Amino acid sequence: MAANNEQETQNKLGHKDLAHKSLLQSDALFQYILETSVFPREHKSLKELREMTEKHPRNLMATPADEGQFLSLLLKLINAKNTIEIGVYTGYSLLSTALAIPHDGKILAMDVSREYYELGLPIIQKAGVEHKIDFREGPALPLLDQLLKDEKNKGSFDFVFVDADKNNYLNYHHRVIELVKVGGVIGYDNTLWGGSVVAPPDAPLMDYVKHYRGYILELNKYLAGDSRIEICQLPVGDGITLCRRLV
Repeated sequence: MAANNEQETQNKLGHKDLAHKSLLQSDALFQYILETSVFPREHKSLKELREMTEKHPRNLMATPADEGQFLSLLLKLINAKNTIEIGVYTGYSLLSTALAIPHDGKILAMDVSREYYELGLPIIQKAGVEHKIDFREGPALPLLDQLLKDEKNKGSFDFVFVDADKNNYLNYHHRVIELVKVGGVIGYDNTLWGGSVVAPPDAPLMDYVKHYRGYILELNKYLAGDSRIEICQLPVGDGITLCRRLV
C-alpha cells in the first residue's frame, strides 16, 4: 500500500517538486523543447520504447527523451565506438547509444535486472542494433573489477554512462576512470538529484531522495576536485555531469 501511495504522489509531481525529471522553470518550457526539438527527431524505436516505459510503475527510472537526444549527439561528436553503460532499466539511453555508434560499435551494458532489459529488448531487436549490445546481468562492480584484471581493457573505452545505484557512484568512478581512454568521456546521471542538492535541511523530501542525496553531494564534490578530469555539469534531465579524462 505504501508503495502505491508513493507512486501516486510521484505521478502528481510538477516542477515545484523535487522528483521532477526536468529542472527547467516550467512544464510549458520543457514541453516546448520536447515538441520543437526532441520529438520531431526522435527515432521511431525510441518513441516506441519511451511510450512503453511510461506505462511501467517505475517509469521515473527512465532516461528522459531530451537527455537521450543529448547523449546521441555527444557520442557522434566524440566518434564513440566502444562504450560502457552501467544501469540499463528498459533501455532508452542504451538504444540511443546503439543507434548513435557505428555498425561495428559495441556497448558493454550492465544491470542487476535482466527482467527490465528484456521489456525493451524486442524494440531494440526491431531497431536492428541488438548485435552492438553485450548485456551482463548482475552488480557492476565485480564486472568492472574483472575488466581491470586485463591490461588490454584499460583505456580502451571511448564513453561510459553511469545511471545506477547512487551509493556506488564513487566506486564506479574509481574503476571507469581507468577503463576510459585519455580524451574519453564519462557521464554521470542524476547529479542534481531532482534539485535536492540545494534543498534546506527541513525540505519534505521523499525517503529515496533523502537517502541518496548525500552520495550525490559526495560525488559532485569529488569530481570537482579530481585533477584527472575536466568536468561540465549540465541541467539536462535530472542533471548530468560529463567528465573528460585528461591523464
